[in-house]
Amino acid sequence: MLDITKLAGQMPALGQHFRQEATAGHQRLERAKELFFQAQQRQSYLLNTLTEWGDRLFFAVARPLEPLDTRVNIGEAPVNHSVFATDGSQIAPSHHEIAYCYLLNIGRVMLHYGQNLHPLLDSVPEVYYRPEDLYASRRWGIRTEEWLGHRRTVLEAERLAALACRWVSPPGPHSDPNLAMVDGSLIYWFLENLPQEARNQILEPILAAWETLRQARIPLMSYISAPRSVESINLLRLQACPHESPNCVSHCEGCQAEERKTPCQIFDPLRDSNLWKEFLSPGQRGPIWHSNARILEAYAPEQRVCFCYVQGSSEVARVEFPVWLAEDSELLDQSLAIVLSQIEKGFGYPVALAEAHNQAVVRGGDRRRFFALLEQQLVRTGLRSIGTSYKEARKRNTVV
Repeated sequence: MLDITKLAGQMPALGQHFRQEATAGHQRLERAKELFFQAQQRQSYLLNTLTEWGDRLFFAVARPLEPLDTRVNIGEAPVNHSVFATDGSQIAPSHHEIAYCYLLNIGRVMLHYGQNLHPLLDSVPEVYYRPEDLYASRRWGIRTEEWLGHRRTVLEAERLAALACRWVSPPGPHSDPNLAMVDGSLIYWFLENLPQEARNQILEPILAAWETLRQARIPLMSYISAPRSVESINLLRLQACPHESPNCVSHCEGCQAEERKTPCQIFDPLRDSNLWKEFLSPGQRGPIWHSNARILEAYAPEQRVCFCYVQGSSEVARVEFPVWLAEDSELLDQSLAIVLSQIEKGFGYPVALAEAHNQAVVRGGDRRRFFALLEQQLVRTGLRSIGTSYKEARKRNTVV
């Protein structure tokens, strides 16, 4: 039980700290804005510098594909269109339960607008209990709990492609527009540290699902609420670099070793969204950027990730999409219009993604019913010595 009385004594110091941070944050933002205006005038030079010295930088810098001062008013969504979304949740394996297994639950949503068609809102659960599901990842040093999260990402992509491409006819010359949406980044940073074989088992089916969408000309977009990325603001670090050449290996290796800030980190820890909030009006997007994240080298060229920042009704969000969509300006504009429409319908967050999450989430009652159903099945098969551990039983039945 949380002792609120004892906690209240810590609040004044906490409040003072955040007040000081807010003041310092405003100063960092003003400095970043100065560098941004300078970078606008030197964009070509900075991009040439990035090309020449990119492999010597200690940080990832996205490449703008449009002028930095780009501001585009996003148009109205087509009257007739469909939106598809998936999201996932899980019941993690536990040695304290009656059986060591895990469950992945993928929420699916299909919403039609202006077409007089019924929506789809459901979930597809799948139980994993075989040794190859539970223990195969350990040969790479990956815990089962971590591996199930990666497997969930795969299922979300596969279910999304199936939903968009098979439940509804792929778009033709006269069909209504479609959009496939996911929550979170399309850049799977977590794969960088996995062994190649493990990485392939996760990434290959995801990219295959994306390719299915591309072949059907169904645009894919991800929505990142409250983004913490610094990929675009890192371009300003090149502008702020005090050295003639931004060679981090030569000039700043000592800072890395001593965990000190480098000279170009004068606005750290400012995020991309903090900066773009200053420049975008509601209903606008900024320039399109091509991510230079290292993991994207494992993606097919047409599936590498671009992004832009969009000012919705309540926040600046990061919207990601594959390169092939960025190269089709008409389809890109149409897709962003649908995303903005989803934000408005969801009162600040895309309604399709919110509903996919609601369909996927596994609550406490769902967990209890799952294990009760499993226990009944084990008894039917003739097993008798089943039950939770004493630790789990004691936690569920307190004496207080």
